[in-house]
Amino acid sequence: MRVPSLTLAAAGAALIAPAALPDTAGAVQPRQRPAAHSEGAVAAADLLARLGECHQVSRGRYRTDADRPATVPVCGTEDAVFWKADLDVDCDGRSSKHCNRRTDPSFAAATAFQQSDGRHLKAEKLPYIVVPPPSRIWDHRAAGVPGGSVAAVVYRGRVQYAVVGDTGPRDVIGEASYATARALGIRSDPRDGGVSSGVTYIVFKNSRVNPLEDHAAAVATGERLARLLLMNK
Repeated sequence: MRVPSLTLAAAGAALIAPAALPDTAGAVQPRQRPAAHSEGAVAAADLLARLGECHQVSRGRYRTDADRPATVPVCGTEDAVFWKADLDVDCDGRSSKHCNRRTDPSFAAATAFQQSDGRHLKAEKLPYIVVPPPSRIWDHRAAGVPGGSVAAVVYRGRVQYAVVGDTGPRDVIGEASYATARALGIRSDPRDGGVSSGVTYIVFKNSRVNPLEDHAAAVATGERLARLLLMNK
């Protein structure tokens, strides 16, 4: 897990970068936040309102980062589990332009769950979330959300569908792939991207898609289950 931060060097570069530099190959371009969008027709506000108050299903609580207190419970409804946390950027899996050992000092070339062809996931391309591995705090498998389960990630009025694609530290929660962060308009740099709060992760029970890498299937399944979640009282 990574704590979003902005180094003094990056901050200084942003302050002194001229607005009208010539567009040359060697010029340093200002960092831009990716354009955000919301997938599907189910509104983020409706999803959050339907969740209501937390009915805790985990035995304990999770940290958002290794040095933070354990304050995040996993909550549950009849149809889904959810938690509210930060978003740290996961770049693990198959190496790509923005996710590799050079761009991410914590890069791991493997994910807990794999594609249908046996290859590890590509964080830069596939929207996925990270769950803690089974422990005495909570077991995602027993809750009906194994690898490949469909999730709706909600942030600032936007909904992004994803799958459960990786596992993280046993006592930490709140992480998603580079592609998930980018789609939500969150800085996706694995070194200093992410957000410190305000992200809701909703994972639908018994919703595994196959093949796991089929994002269109995840969106279709997520949209259908989100509508059912709103209908079930």
